[in-house]
Amino acid sequence: RTGYAVGLDTPASAVAICETLRAAGYDVAGDLDAQSLIAALEEGPLEAALTLTEYEAALASTPPEFRQALFAAWGDAADDRDLVDGAFRLRFARLGKLIIAIQPDRGDALSRKGDYHNLNLPPRHAYVAFYFWLANTERVDAVIQLGAHGTLEWLPGKAVALSESCAPEVLLGATPVVYPFIVNNPGEAAQAKRRIGAVTIGHLTPPLMAAGSHGAALELEGLYDEFAEAQALDPSRARLIAALILDRGRETGLLKECAADGKPPDEALVALDAWLCDLKDMRVGDGLHVFGRSPESADGFALAAPVGERPGVRVPEGEGLSERVAASGAAESLGLLRALGGRFAPPGPAGAPARGRLDVLPTGRNLYAIDPRSAPTRNAWEIGRRAAEEICKRYAQDHGDWPKRVVLDLWGSATMRTGGDDLAQAFALIGCRPTWDAASTRVSGFEVLPLAMLGRPRVDVTLRISGLFRDVFPAQIALFAAAVRAVAALEESRDDNPLAGLEDAARIFGAAPGAYGVGLGTRIARGDWTKRSELAEAYLAATSHAYDGDGDAHEAPGAFRSRVAGAEVFVHVQDLPGQDALDADAFAEHEGGFAAAAAETGATPALYHLDSTAPDIPKIRSLAQEIARALRGRAANPRWISGQMRHGHRGAAEIAQSLDNLYCFAALTDAVESGQFDLMFDATFGDDVVRAFLLGANRQAACHMANIFDEAARRGFWLSRRNSSARILASVLQEAA
Repeated sequence: RTGYAVGLDTPASAVAICETLRAAGYDVAGDLDAQSLIAALEEGPLEAALTLTEYEAALASTPPEFRQALFAAWGDAADDRDLVDGAFRLRFARLGKLIIAIQPDRGDALSRKGDYHNLNLPPRHAYVAFYFWLANTERVDAVIQLGAHGTLEWLPGKAVALSESCAPEVLLGATPVVYPFIVNNPGEAAQAKRRIGAVTIGHLTPPLMAAGSHGAALELEGLYDEFAEAQALDPSRARLIAALILDRGRETGLLKECAADGKPPDEALVALDAWLCDLKDMRVGDGLHVFGRSPESADGFALAAPVGERPGVRVPEGEGLSERVAASGAAESLGLLRALGGRFAPPGPAGAPARGRLDVLPTGRNLYAIDPRSAPTRNAWEIGRRAAEEICKRYAQDHGDWPKRVVLDLWGSATMRTGGDDLAQAFALIGCRPTWDAASTRVSGFEVLPLAMLGRPRVDVTLRISGLFRDVFPAQIALFAAAVRAVAALEESRDDNPLAGLEDAARIFGAAPGAYGVGLGTRIARGDWTKRSELAEAYLAATSHAYDGDGDAHEAPGAFRSRVAGAEVFVHVQDLPGQDALDADAFAEHEGGFAAAAAETGATPALYHLDSTAPDIPKIRSLAQEIARALRGRAANPRWISGQMRHGHRGAAEIAQSLDNLYCFAALTDAVESGQFDLMFDATFGDDVVRAFLLGANRQAACHMANIFDEAARRGFWLSRRNSSARILASVLQEAA
């Protein structure tokens, strides 16, 4: 994962930025391609950057609080593993007056993901030495932090208005930070602005394409065509083809994925056909973005067509969508040059172009997000209200009754991106509606809706909030807590209002103040667990605090456990087109973590993944369906893999990450089938061309994938259908060594 950034080919982007700087007159010597750059940063010679004496002298000038925390966490600098022969040594590429380096791990490399968002963990000595070297030895005029996201903005200290003893201020101070950042991630861009004063230059998301059909789905699609033709001309043949479709659907697992196995044949045929269409129409990324480079025309339309065809979405006057996409590459380079030159970088909104946010194009502007006090916006309320009704209807269809207790999983970036669709769902479910200030877009309060207007009972809603949501939306936390108390005070029957008369109205839970993330992905990757129950307890421990309307947090692990034990439904909302449950480990940590915790308490809630990528047509899938869809539609799809193969080292890391996340879900839930590991294996190591690519482009990724497959087999998640799989894995490990 060297140089990893969301949606960005960082090595190719670094090369493109070098060309841009050189053309603008900067002293950038030499000429590296992307693969050579990665080789230099991973395998090049270690050069002395800062002697221990120089480091200790620089450290002595820092605030005592910073030094004390550093030594308490990591001991003496002389014991740091990157100190060799009396000096901290780094791999970097020097091209004239430009230095390209990999940001060091702030802590233990094996717990890298968990360390990223841990505001309580000081960076280790080598990390501190790296920034002392940049500031004091190299005296850099600016830092370009390439891609979302690094670790500097998550170091210990205050969340806003940093003091001189806060780690980001100690390490970089007033040095300008120019931060190319994916345009659809306003939350973490805001974190970079608040804590390191970054100018966040928005860049395009990867272009999107239809997943299409492949493998068993393509075969069944052909059989459906034959079936449709035979229905009119030869009914007896049509019946034979229908039986063949169901047999093949059962053999390939597709019938089980769409929950049609066991249904009457006619219903099963309709459900399977709909599932195949869902897979075929899924939008997936076509490769990665290169900063400063617009997609070629075909790729540009792959991004633009779904937006332009969206009902109700109006293209702004002036330039059309394709022109805006085409202009983005040059605008990104210009935005970078403006920021580096100390000139004004025009602001621009953050959001997802493929979800109808055409105002974010062209990219290359300094990202800003919504006013947090405006969430949920009026539009988000309408979208969230409809989605809430869909949740209730889906549960009623599945279980024959209205849901009484629901847990909603809220992430800060998603709420900022959509204006609060997900938060609006929570208000709608309990039967409240936000009110807005007449003179502004800000939410001023709420009104409790009568039961007659709802047409259903109220729902007891628990919010599981991310750390970023906690930091960005304190007013909304207070507002929802007040709404819960108001609903609990109503004189209504418990059948109509499960909150009625409750004195313990704590319904908002998250990590401790200053803590972020769940950390399950790290623990699973380490193999630091024996039973699923251990992971369940880790999830519960990471959701240890209750948040009230006064903005206070108090430790209440037992309270959240009881909410999990009583939940009938868990909902996670996915709003980004081109993203899915296997795209990032946060999905497995949150959705899988809740599933494991619920099973530990003996509960069996419905696990719903709400797809709001087309906000006017929300789709609810079970978690198992979403995993299956992500695997067939993207991760094991030759079209998607081919797109990643265009990006060498970075593309190989993307392929490996999908396997990581499938394995995380298998560790945490029963939603992953053995045959799904077969699908992933067949698409990667089972394909001679893809296997050769992985070994050639990124041996570390290939080795990691082989170890994950081995671990999946060892733990009983995967019983390979191939006799040759063990031999192939052994061969990969030998070649990658």
